[in-house]
Amino acid sequence: MSRLDDIPSSPGKFKMEKSSYLHRLRFQSSLTKFAFFSFFLLCLISLLFLRSPPSINPSSPSDPSRRSLRTNTYGGPAWEKRLRSSARIRTSTNNGITVLVTGAAGFVGTHVSAALKRRGDGVIGLDNFNDYYDPSLKRARQALLERSGIFIVEGDINDVELLRKLFKIVSFTHVMHLAAQAGVRYAMENPSSYVHSNIAGFVNLLEICKSVNPQPAIVWASSSSVYGLNTKVPFSEKDKTDQPASLYAATKKAGEEIAHTYNHIYGLSLTGLRFFTVYGPWGRPDMAYFFFTKDILKGKSISIFESANHGTVARDFTYIDDIVKGCLAALDTAEKSTGSGGKKRGPAQLRVFNLGNTSPVPVSDLVRILERQLKVKAKKNLIKMPRNGDVPFTHANISLAQRELGYKPTTDLQTGLKKFVRWYLSYYSGDKKAAAR
Repeated sequence: MSRLDDIPSSPGKFKMEKSSYLHRLRFQSSLTKFAFFSFFLLCLISLLFLRSPPSINPSSPSDPSRRSLRTNTYGGPAWEKRLRSSARIRTSTNNGITVLVTGAAGFVGTHVSAALKRRGDGVIGLDNFNDYYDPSLKRARQALLERSGIFIVEGDINDVELLRKLFKIVSFTHVMHLAAQAGVRYAMENPSSYVHSNIAGFVNLLEICKSVNPQPAIVWASSSSVYGLNTKVPFSEKDKTDQPASLYAATKKAGEEIAHTYNHIYGLSLTGLRFFTVYGPWGRPDMAYFFFTKDILKGKSISIFESANHGTVARDFTYIDDIVKGCLAALDTAEKSTGSGGKKRGPAQLRVFNLGNTSPVPVSDLVRILERQLKVKAKKNLIKMPRNGDVPFTHANISLAQRELGYKPTTDLQTGLKKFVRWYLSYYSGDKKAAAR
């Protein structure tokens, strides 16, 4: 007998029960659709956020720079002893801090770690040594830091168990979060790596920080790229940042919104630093000043972008030592987080600062300075700026950082490039001792 045969003959009762039955059918159908789309959404999130980004360059499985999240070995008495030794505060004052520096083998991470150690703070580094650019440069930075007593743990910020272990062994007062997938143009080739590192990795780190007791204060690297297509200059922290020009910029903007969320819900103290075109010794090979130097010395032509109507492309080039001073000032002025065990106990500090030089320089001027320092004439090729995420100019308003952090950049581009060229020639001539000075 079918279900319809059970329907009574009374018209009123029939209408009422039929209506109820149809509502049940619709409800069950809605539940089915909801479950299906929820499952689909979860699969999509898992695909984007949890999987490791594809390899940048083909490499053998034995290449340590391409290891997966869980293949690195860590733990054991010797490993823990190195952690505790590196984390030990060695300053005679009572103001020492213990800092986890993510991306410690990176350009900014190396300089910040070294500066913290020099003044007696406890420092532990974390880096996955990926091959976005030459891993041997990162290994050389690692060796430089190890000579000063800084232990860099080889691992990924998406490795939850590793992060838990680090925070279990060491009670970090601060986190300097510099690990990220950098580069504007590379986002067009490997977008998932930006989601994996800049969003999923950041959330992973914040999840650990909000759960430990005491919670650390966190200073992290945002980017001047968040200003995107803004035309108002100089760029101020009060300006809108809702028109990113690249996926990289979008992930950094997402990071700022994520930071706001964890500050609001969990009481984490968070300070974002918008870096403006950082350059200097031990820099990144994907930056223009670096590969211009390389190509000029090799006699290769270099491409210089022009904006619309043959306009000038300019950048607010900021020397690494000035950036380091801003990073340390942000750490020193960071207030304690107010949460405990994942629960907020009161309002917590939330800040964003521009760290720039506030003196934009045309890229053509940068090339002329390099020509003088290298004593080689560049073969220049002027081309129209492609639609690859680059913007025609950047210019930082640093008044807020000056007022709140005492930030005051002192190195002009000519002086900074002179120091970079001296390092470059020493490092790539094989004189590693001179390069480390």
